[in-house]
Amino acid sequence: MPFGTLTKRWFDPEVAMLRYEQGVASHAGYVRKINQDAWLAQPDQGLWLVADGMGGHARGEWASAEIVASVAQSVHADDLHDAGAELTAAIERANHRLVAAAKADGASIGSTVAALLVRGGRGSVLWAGDSRVYRYRGGAISLLTRDHSQVEQLVTDGLITAAEAASHPMGHVLTRAIGVGDTVLLDRVEVDVLPEDVFLLCSDGLTRPVADVEIARWLGRETPERAATGLLDLVLSRGAPDNVTLVVLGCDATTLVEA
Repeated sequence: MPFGTLTKRWFDPEVAMLRYEQGVASHAGYVRKINQDAWLAQPDQGLWLVADGMGGHARGEWASAEIVASVAQSVHADDLHDAGAELTAAIERANHRLVAAAKADGASIGSTVAALLVRGGRGSVLWAGDSRVYRYRGGAISLLTRDHSQVEQLVTDGLITAAEAASHPMGHVLTRAIGVGDTVLLDRVEVDVLPEDVFLLCSDGLTRPVADVEIARWLGRETPERAATGLLDLVLSRGAPDNVTLVVLGCDATTLVEA
């Protein structure tokens, strides 16, 4: 298989009536030789993350992996706010290493990041760049992040339409990322997490060739594992011009308690 998938189930100790299931898929695509995306799925820590590296093959791959490595052992707090502070600090440490490496090499090194933290019935979304987090609820999909890109800024300023943005030649130019400056600028939103919610974290390799309405259909009708592999297959069927990574997290109501 040219991609990897993963499914796990566990119970949140603070919300015994919620059960979570996840599916993950990642692929280099058909144009790029190396997959510069990286992902993290730590259900025991209530943490999921996607990073999309930039700066040439080896440097981009290293940048996204560095973020994952920094975060992987760093988030332990039970409180959502404290866990968010731990996550932010871990990303800041990765940013410091990326900036130092870029200065030493005299080259650009960076990565997007999009993360979801869950504590009980609350979630916190943190991001920089154009990797995204969606929530599917009650038959409707909502984008919880806002792209930090030049094109998104043009849309916000009313200079182009959302339809024009989809095919704009400056679509890959970011206004914010990890590793591009000494200061980390992360946006954050807090959301509730309810039974039957489905969350999607993804790199832009998914959202460029696949429309939100298509994403919603997969999230609404399939298990997280099948949604992840199905959406990846859809990207591949359309030529997969970029690396693509997606993490799907589903929430189910249950009366069972797992030891």
